[in-house]
Amino acid sequence: MGDTAPHLMICTCEESMQLDARAIGRACSGRITQANQLCGLEIDRFKAALADGVPITVACIQEAPLFREVAEDLVPSSALTFVNIRETAGWSKDAAVAGPNAAALIAAAGEDAPPMALVTLESRGVALIYGRDEAAIEVGRRLTDRLDITVLLTKPGDVTPRHSNGFPVLKGSVRNARGHLGQFELTIDDYAFPAPSSRRRLEFGVPRNGAVSTCDIVLDISGGQPLFPAHELRPGYLCADPRDRAAVEKMIADAGHLVGTFDKPRFIQFDESLCAHSRSGIIGCTRCLDLCPTGAITPNGNAVAIDPAICAGCGSCAAACPTGAASYALPAADVLMRRLRTLVQVYRKAGGTNAVVLFHDGDHGAPLIDALARFGDGLPANVLPVEVNEVTQVGPEAIAALFAYGAAGAALLTRAKASHDLLGLRRVVETSETIVAALGFGDGLVRVIETDDPDQLRAMLDTAPAGVATRKPATFVPRGAKRGLLETAFRELHLAAPAPVDVVALAPGAPFGGVLLNADSCTLCHSCVNACPTGALSDNPDRAMLRFTESICVQCGLCEETCPEGAITLQSRLDFHAWNARQRVLKEEDPFHCIGCGKPFGTKSTIERVVATLEEKHWMFTGANARRIDVVKMCEDCRVEAVVNESFDPHAVPRPPTKTTEDYFRTREANKGDPSR
Repeated sequence: MGDTAPHLMICTCEESMQLDARAIGRACSGRITQANQLCGLEIDRFKAALADGVPITVACIQEAPLFREVAEDLVPSSALTFVNIRETAGWSKDAAVAGPNAAALIAAAGEDAPPMALVTLESRGVALIYGRDEAAIEVGRRLTDRLDITVLLTKPGDVTPRHSNGFPVLKGSVRNARGHLGQFELTIDDYAFPAPSSRRRLEFGVPRNGAVSTCDIVLDISGGQPLFPAHELRPGYLCADPRDRAAVEKMIADAGHLVGTFDKPRFIQFDESLCAHSRSGIIGCTRCLDLCPTGAITPNGNAVAIDPAICAGCGSCAAACPTGAASYALPAADVLMRRLRTLVQVYRKAGGTNAVVLFHDGDHGAPLIDALARFGDGLPANVLPVEVNEVTQVGPEAIAALFAYGAAGAALLTRAKASHDLLGLRRVVETSETIVAALGFGDGLVRVIETDDPDQLRAMLDTAPAGVATRKPATFVPRGAKRGLLETAFRELHLAAPAPVDVVALAPGAPFGGVLLNADSCTLCHSCVNACPTGALSDNPDRAMLRFTESICVQCGLCEETCPEGAITLQSRLDFHAWNARQRVLKEEDPFHCIGCGKPFGTKSTIERVVATLEEKHWMFTGANARRIDVVKMCEDCRVEAVVNESFDPHAVPRPPTKTTEDYFRTREANKGDPSR
């Protein structure tokens, strides 16, 4: 909002709530105006504030349209911010002590957020209706004046031919479907056209498989398995049970509006260069692929690809991505963390204690909190609600930062029956809870609250265990990419911990940990270095060495799978000492010096092992050719020179005779009856 402190306007909403103006004033700089009916009898106070030309923060969202309209008439360029403190703090049985809560919410609302990026979808209204009988044809008849209709009947029974064909009616079963609004592609088997001479029922011609159809919209009333995972989140795909008349009517109404150009948020920012999915055909990290409910993520060579048109924005991929290749953009991780920083710091500054941050979404959480305020006891005074697009977007970096800044708990509110899988969220919560508990903040402080009942929400918040807030809260300002934010947040969490420990054991699959190296088996071939997507494993160009940086290891497993000697084992943990230390040398060997020029190359143990394997044992290095073993002890330059100077022709050297199938059978017959053979 710039350097000028905003003019804060707070209102008791006709004295329906208490306002602790003193607590708010302790934490919020700038001028504060308090009213009892700012939107009505005291609207002139708002008009006077507009005339001052400074940014204005109004602690009311109910009448935001009115205030915007007034500002548009008087000072169109006014900078206005609106924040809700009524349902989130004022309308509560704890309102008398909710001043710090209100101050924190007001301050956090002033954190700037960059504009969101958009994805444009375009539909011309070409629609495919997929059904079984006359019901699909009737849907087509009702939409034919708004959409370009084709009806596809799967395994139809007796369907009466129409008197007039206003749109095509075909037969076929969808084998595969992909795409989104404006770009669907369907593969159809048993595809056939109807015979024009059909009399009592539709008769179809010879069917064929593998037909491909494209369309902008798909209306599915087949009653079978939906064509897409999480189908309700797929733009342009409408599915209804043909027996549910209300659902069919809604589908018809919705379909009629799906023509034109539509914008949707680009929820995920993706940096392919950071992806740890695979290397050289070996699969490593699949966390995002395992969690995506819509199928928007697909393998794409060494990385994955995220289709922004299909992505529904649950954020599970971003929360789980260990490298930061996928990061949430609504808002970005650093924007959310700065909001959390302001929230907790201002709450403490205003005198609040035992802060619990409640993450919730706008579709479910906000109405639930509103209902609790209007018909129940409201939120506890120490609970700071933070609205996010999806609670599943919250990653371990945000939770770690919360406790580092001084919060004493974190809760994530979801529906009793979530619309998509919460596996990713539960993993984030489990990992975060393990770390927070191990560092002395307390047990059970990070949890998922699954409820649709406002009173149950209040009861679960009231019975939450009390945590131990840090006495040395962090002050760092989060900026930058997600992985860097995570490293900073974890280091600051360790510094702020009430009872810090150096190592926290984590469950297998956690995105933090080390590697155990069997030094005797390792040949320093550096296959693991080439496979490591983050550079956690590295070599030394001047020494035969394998080094490891634990803070950037994401436990993708590529090193373990790539190592030809099986010398590497993953170890899930959070080792703060290792995170703060320099690169650790896992193995180091003396190099072998070329017998020709003295240049170091390879490792001494490897060259000696190769020589021991070949010398006097391989036909190329036996008898008169024994001295040729020296080429193994040379660097690549000297080796080439030696081979050229000696005119060494491997094909000219006598080799063992080639054995044929007849030789094999002859030897087997000769050895029959001889048990020693």
